[in-house]
Amino acid sequence: MPILLFLLDTSASMNQRTYLGTTYLDIAKGAVEVFMKLRARDPASRGDRYMLVTFDDPPYGVKAGWKENHGTFMCELKNLQASGLTTLGHALRTAFDLLNLNRLVSGIDNYGQGRNPFFLEPSIIITITDGNKLTHTSGVPDELHLPLNSPLAGSELTKEPFRWDQRLFALVLRLPGASTPDAEQLGSVPNDESAITQMCEVTGGRSYSVLTQRMLNQCLESLVQKVQSGVVLNFEKTGPDPPPVGEENSVDSRPVSCFAPQPWHSCRKLIYVRPNPKTGVPVGHWPVPESFWPDQNSPSLPPRTAHPVVRFSCVDCEPMVIDKLPFDKYELEPSPLTQYILERKVPHMCWQVFVSSSSKQSDLGQPFGYLKASTTLTCVNLFVMPYNYPVLLPLLDDLFKVHKLKPNLKWRQAFEMYLKTMPPYYLLPLKKAMRMMGAPNLIAENLDCGLSYSVISYLKKLSQQAKMESERLIVSVGKKAPQETGIKVKNHSSALSLAHRRDFKQLLQGITGEAPLRLGDINFKEFAGFQIGLLNKEMKPQAYRNAYDIPRRNLLDQLTRMRSNLLRTSQKLIRGQDEDYLHSIPVAQMGNYQEYLKMMPSPLREIDPDQPKRLHTFGNPFKQDKKGMMIDEADEFVAGPQNKKRTSSGDSMSGSVKRRRSMSPLLRRPLSPIGNTNHIKSPGHAQNYGKPASPHKGIAHLCHNIVRLFSLQKHKMVSKTAVLAEIVHSSFVERLIKY
Repeated sequence: MPILLFLLDTSASMNQRTYLGTTYLDIAKGAVEVFMKLRARDPASRGDRYMLVTFDDPPYGVKAGWKENHGTFMCELKNLQASGLTTLGHALRTAFDLLNLNRLVSGIDNYGQGRNPFFLEPSIIITITDGNKLTHTSGVPDELHLPLNSPLAGSELTKEPFRWDQRLFALVLRLPGASTPDAEQLGSVPNDESAITQMCEVTGGRSYSVLTQRMLNQCLESLVQKVQSGVVLNFEKTGPDPPPVGEENSVDSRPVSCFAPQPWHSCRKLIYVRPNPKTGVPVGHWPVPESFWPDQNSPSLPPRTAHPVVRFSCVDCEPMVIDKLPFDKYELEPSPLTQYILERKVPHMCWQVFVSSSSKQSDLGQPFGYLKASTTLTCVNLFVMPYNYPVLLPLLDDLFKVHKLKPNLKWRQAFEMYLKTMPPYYLLPLKKAMRMMGAPNLIAENLDCGLSYSVISYLKKLSQQAKMESERLIVSVGKKAPQETGIKVKNHSSALSLAHRRDFKQLLQGITGEAPLRLGDINFKEFAGFQIGLLNKEMKPQAYRNAYDIPRRNLLDQLTRMRSNLLRTSQKLIRGQDEDYLHSIPVAQMGNYQEYLKMMPSPLREIDPDQPKRLHTFGNPFKQDKKGMMIDEADEFVAGPQNKKRTSSGDSMSGSVKRRRSMSPLLRRPLSPIGNTNHIKSPGHAQNYGKPASPHKGIAHLCHNIVRLFSLQKHKMVSKTAVLAEIVHSSFVERLIKY
């Protein structure tokens, strides 16, 4: 399950724009998304774990860690902003500690017990930065330094902050901002010359100097190919160089040694650890030996290097292997060493490998495997065997072929002698191997790991501490840095204030040209917790304003505000704001009447509490009180049933009005129909069923309704647009012309 950790530079310099019109930070975000799309093409990407770390101060730099899902990762990536310093060293240390925290919990590093290549968490750290000068609160360092005092417990067991399955790659953005770069030349992307390049090479990675968008895409495709399961080993040559091929048996042949070191003499390269096709988990048997002999009397473990130094001898030997004995086979990453071995074209010979100080007697140690080219000369493989396999393999061969699993005393003595020269952490894998071969009882049950009791208890304590630290880190991921509420002012209680001067009033009048303040307005005390208030609550707390940020035309106005706030020469309630600013609000906030009511002081109690309260209708002409109903003085509110005596013409007219109301969406108001008013008709006003109404009465009704509509509009119950629509849809104009 590869771990892909993106370390993004969020310093202020990432805000600079390129010739594409986008900032460096936007390009970095896009590069992460493109990488994820390219990686998704591989079926093995289903088990990938993505993490996101920025240059923010710990622990706020971890945006997505062990528990965050893909959605959280993408959300945090989109919300990144560039501000702050280029603290690359601290950010790298945070990234490595985040990866190493889980290793202490699981015990995958197996301190003091050999290094198992099949115990790994392959991690790729991709740093995207602009390559500018490193900045820190203490200054501008010339070189990249990672903090040594890591808060992670157990970090002292490894000399470097990284591990052998963690590689660092850097995309250094060098895109110009003024003009389009020249025509690109196809080929490999060169390394960058920034401070992170050396760190990348130490971990087994490399840096890319990105000049164009096309080159960035090429680098991302290359990085996708780098996501491989494996560990990094530091191969170094020991002894003389090999003689040329074909001259081994000549009389005058001598080892050809070159004084100048060749590139293949020392290579820090990856060995591929392939997972099991059935289970998807790497399986192995034999560890790479430690660079020290375990001592039960030692109270502590010596620190190990992140990459084991594997020395190879250029003396040709025949590869050894016996039936049923398990061995581990790892393919080497292409390097000058693999190229040199393949060019010799000797697939039937091998070079033995050693780890210095792994044996109790020899400084170079005993061989634990060999390098051998494949039969087809396509790659070079590292075969990891039992420790000092040239002695063990003949003994095991005699055990099965000669003694038939019934060894004599001489064989047992030779086998016991071999066990004494073998590191004690090889006893358990050797016992498992012999059980697989059919000889389970040759090694005693009381296995001794070779570590002291204090070391074992310390390693268990580390695992418990790492679990607590992991829980604390999981909780802290995603939290924002606390913002300051103001600018703290230092307390100078020992020094006399300016207000203590005798000529303070004259001095104040000479500076401002105004009358001095009264003595009661001057505070002679200075408080330690005093903070300068911020006028705009939506703004983030800032330090003292930089004078160079103020436009030239506003300098005098700003100076007047500062003087007014400092000396309090004006009696305004809100200081630092002119009259125009007090009455200027954005258009989007003009209709926010609810917030305005919250800021208003609480009103006095009503004189008559039984009177129904009237709801305000600001901003909403359709809002009415459902409990009561406001009517115009020209109308009357009839709560009871209306008179049912209506003429046939009135009924037909009201029906036509209802049909017109259903057609118009603006006519959904509690208005009385035009042909049927709310006036109660007296018996003296009998209606004429046969004759039409007189023109004067029709005009009176029309005028009455028009006045009523305008009265409602006056009280903000309907708008002018609604009144005009009512007149048009009710055919007032037609009836007026008719009469």
